[in-house]
Amino acid sequence: MLEEVERWLTRRSWSVADRTPDRLLAAKAARGTTVSVVLPALDEEETVGGIVSVIRRELMGKAPLVDELVVIDSGSSDATAKVAEEAGARVVRRDDILPRLPALPGKGEVLWRSLLVTGGDVVCFVDADLREFSADFVTGIVGPLLTEPDVQLVKAMYDRPLTAPGASAGQGGRVTELVARPLLNLHWPRLAGFVQPLGGEYAARRSLLERLPFPVGYGVELGLLVDALHCVGLDALGQVDVGTRLHRHQDDRALGRMAAAIYRTAQLRMPRAQLGAQLGAHPGAQLVRPELTQFERGESGFEPRTYAVDTVERPPMREIAEYTAGRAA
Repeated sequence: MLEEVERWLTRRSWSVADRTPDRLLAAKAARGTTVSVVLPALDEEETVGGIVSVIRRELMGKAPLVDELVVIDSGSSDATAKVAEEAGARVVRRDDILPRLPALPGKGEVLWRSLLVTGGDVVCFVDADLREFSADFVTGIVGPLLTEPDVQLVKAMYDRPLTAPGASAGQGGRVTELVARPLLNLHWPRLAGFVQPLGGEYAARRSLLERLPFPVGYGVELGLLVDALHCVGLDALGQVDVGTRLHRHQDDRALGRMAAAIYRTAQLRMPRAQLGAQLGAHPGAQLVRPELTQFERGESGFEPRTYAVDTVERPPMREIAEYTAGRAA
C-alpha cells in the first residue's frame, strides 16, 4: 500500500461513534448546512418504509439532522411509492424529473436526476433495500461533512454478511472483491484504502456532485469515486465504519451484468489515469507496484492486508534454447 494511503487510513477513516449527535447538530447549526437524504428505489416495498420511518423518527424528529427526505421511484411495479409516502417521505417519479430528456434505466440515472429535486448542501444516498436499518448509516457518513470543512465525499464501510447457506460473515460484496478492488488497486492505487468502494451509502457536498459525470448504471459508485479523486484529491475523501449492512443479494447473472458495467466505467477512465502517470501528475497515479490490499474486521476495526499480484509471464516456449534444441534433436 502506498504510504499516502496508509496516512489517509489513519486520518480519514472514522467510526460512527466518533461524533455524537449533539456535536453534529451543533456543527450543522454553526455552518447553516442543510442535508438531503435520497433513496433510489425500484420495487422495494418490503424495506423502503422501514428506512423512511427510522430517518423520520431519529433524524428529523428526535435530532433534526436531516432537512429533506426524498424517495426517487424509478418505475416500480409494486407499492414502493405508496409505502414510502405513507412512511413520511416525499416521493418523486424518475420520469417526472427533467422530462425533456428521456430517462435511461439504471441506478446512476436516478441519483443524477435526484440533484434536480433536492436542495441540501450535503446530499446523502442510501439504498432502499437495507434490512434492520440504523440511523447510523446516515449520521456516520454525513458527520465528517458537517465537522470537517475540507472533506467533500464520505463512503460508509461495513461488514456485508452473505446469507446463503454455508457462507461466512465476510463473503458479501462479491463484485467489490472480484472486480472493483483489483481495478482500483492496479489503476488507482490511491483509492486502495476504501473498504466498500461500491457501497450505495455515501454522502457528498452538492458543490462536488454537480461537477461530476454520473454513469447511468451500476458503474456510478466507482465512477464517482475515481472522478472525485481526480477533482478534489484523496484527502478530501473519507469513510466511516457503521457496522453491518444487511440487504438483498443478487444472483450470479445480475452480478455479471454489474461487473461488466463497472469494468466499462473504469475502462473509460483509464486513459486519464495513464496520461496522469506519463505527465508525473502524482506518484500514486501510476501502477507503482502490483499489489492488492484487502480488508478484514479486526479488534480495532477494518485492518488492511496487502498481497503481491502475480504479473510475471514466461515467454513462448519456442524462444527457449533448451526447448528448440531438444526439438531439433
